[in-house]
Amino acid sequence: MVQGVATFTGPEIDATARLYRKVTWRLIPFLFACYVAAYLDRVNVGFAKLQMLNDLKFTETVYGLGAGIFFLGYFLFEVPSNMILHKVGAHLWIARVMLSWAIISAAMMFVTTPTMFYVLRFFLGVAEAGLFPGVILYLTYWYPAERRGAIIGMFMTGIPIAGLIGGPLSGWIMNNMAGLHGLAGWQWMFLIEALPSVVMGFMVIAYLDDGIDKAKWLTAEEKSILARNVASDNASATGHRFRDGFTSPWVWLLSGIYFFFIMGLYGVSFWLPTFIRAAGVSDPLTIGVLTTLPYGAAAVAMIVVGRMSDVAHERRWHIVVPGLIGALGWLVSIQFTTNLVVAEIALTIATMGVLVTLAQFWCLPTAVLAGAAAATGIAVINSVGNLAGFVSPYLIGWIIDRTQSTSLGVYTLAACLAVGSLLALTMPKRLVNR
Repeated sequence: MVQGVATFTGPEIDATARLYRKVTWRLIPFLFACYVAAYLDRVNVGFAKLQMLNDLKFTETVYGLGAGIFFLGYFLFEVPSNMILHKVGAHLWIARVMLSWAIISAAMMFVTTPTMFYVLRFFLGVAEAGLFPGVILYLTYWYPAERRGAIIGMFMTGIPIAGLIGGPLSGWIMNNMAGLHGLAGWQWMFLIEALPSVVMGFMVIAYLDDGIDKAKWLTAEEKSILARNVASDNASATGHRFRDGFTSPWVWLLSGIYFFFIMGLYGVSFWLPTFIRAAGVSDPLTIGVLTTLPYGAAAVAMIVVGRMSDVAHERRWHIVVPGLIGALGWLVSIQFTTNLVVAEIALTIATMGVLVTLAQFWCLPTAVLAGAAAATGIAVINSVGNLAGFVSPYLIGWIIDRTQSTSLGVYTLAACLAVGSLLALTMPKRLVNR
């Protein structure tokens, strides 16, 4: 337990809890909204696919490569982006990130060839590279490790909520705006769903504080308490310098673990609509509505498990158990592809397992790294891990083209999720159970 927090007793504990609630209400809903906008722009290509492939005569392999090439740009620019954020501050850099990706995401409406598709997806990855690792780093400026399970879980519910909102919204746009002013439904979808990122980008400049010392909405005493807790927590980390984020063996182990988890994540993000269609649903709006159950259940599970993890001061098994349950959900879904009810339940379990595991994973690197090492280490882990975002959609697309079946692709997702979960047990509990 963090020393600065452990010394509080009685009324002081209540006062500290109220202070963290104040910080959470100030930061998390806003960062959550930014992440929803980001994730919507990243994965709406999964819905565009339902019309786009036929309109442009793209194969599944072309789609898979275009969906995945996003992560090559993401990989190349993530570490520099986090280092810049650590130097210049969160509000300016995150605003830059959001505005640039909004422009590129809207430009996806002009795609006519595979090359244009690949180029825009690559530069979308370049533009968005700094948001997620930047926010994870930013949260370490405010919260000690023992409070991050629930906080990261709440922030990362942006993934399922983007699916919850984006599914019906994307389906409605593609159904009802197709042909308007000569544009296809998928073109309208890219344009309309980029607009929230533009609005949020300008709001970041005015709303977000770079750190505790810059927060005018905190008193001097509140700043002192928060700063003391973070400083005490950072003293327990194994790395603090920029180079520690590159040289620590834990960083590279965590990168490998995260790679397997991301394989499972983008199976959900890019292929869930396809899997639901394989169960016998053809209408885009209905498919969009059916994606809300897996994402809604996952959002609740992420918050509940995050709080359980914080209370228990246990991280590893809160990763392993959901991961294995999620893998089982994938396996069951493929056995009942023609039974919509059973397939939907199994896909819901798989989605819950994938997203809970991902949220809890980020308690591990933020417990091991602090300060400048966290800036580089978090970015390294996220960038290396997200290479799976390139491998996963391309590999599954290739498998579907070759086998004319989704089965082998789903088995691959299940295996990756199980392997990543079991590898999490290799992290020493003395380092991460805080």
